[in-house]
Amino acid sequence: MHTALRATSITLQDYVRRGFVADPDLGAFFDPVLGGTMEVSLNDPEEMRTNSVDGVSLWLYRVERDDQRLNAPPTRPTATRLQPTPLPLRLHYLVTPIVTIDPAFPLVSPGREQEILGKAIQLLYERPVLRGTDLRDTLTGSDDKIAVRLEPMSLEEITRIWQALQRQYQLSVSYEATLAMIAPEAQPAVLTPVRVAEPRFGVIVEEAPA
Repeated sequence: MHTALRATSITLQDYVRRGFVADPDLGAFFDPVLGGTMEVSLNDPEEMRTNSVDGVSLWLYRVERDDQRLNAPPTRPTATRLQPTPLPLRLHYLVTPIVTIDPAFPLVSPGREQEILGKAIQLLYERPVLRGTDLRDTLTGSDDKIAVRLEPMSLEEITRIWQALQRQYQLSVSYEATLAMIAPEAQPAVLTPVRVAEPRFGVIVEEAPA
């Protein structure tokens, strides 16, 4: 389905948000019931700062096909139907804590950023695979699963991402999520089932040596 990207992002967003709300130290900042104003947003860090939104940016910055699963065979949902193979994708997210510096307490913000990023890393480490009741949007009720892993990126690689945002480098990490499947809209092909099997037999005679 074409909504796989959105559904994957919303699933990750909701899982991380619930983890922050349940945290005894950070819940007051993220739980609106307690007056918290911080958010787990799918906007990029620049958009969050422009709109004066603090919290965590969970920004999808790169989409690539999964070559390891690209040649998976089509499936047969029934004996007479052949379902085309979906396009498997790897999604890359930049996870960035956003905390506005308070002029009255300038030393508090860096520590708060590190605390928020540490919590996000902890949540994704504790639940590296999201499935079942964790799934949201069009993935709800499906048998799909989302595997998330921390990407080892050099400072140069992650700096290029910030250059694309036209901002100075900021504390952040990158995560890869798999497997998002973009299914074609084409209807499954209709197959004619085998009605009668006609076995044929023959005798294989080994050629006599000269």
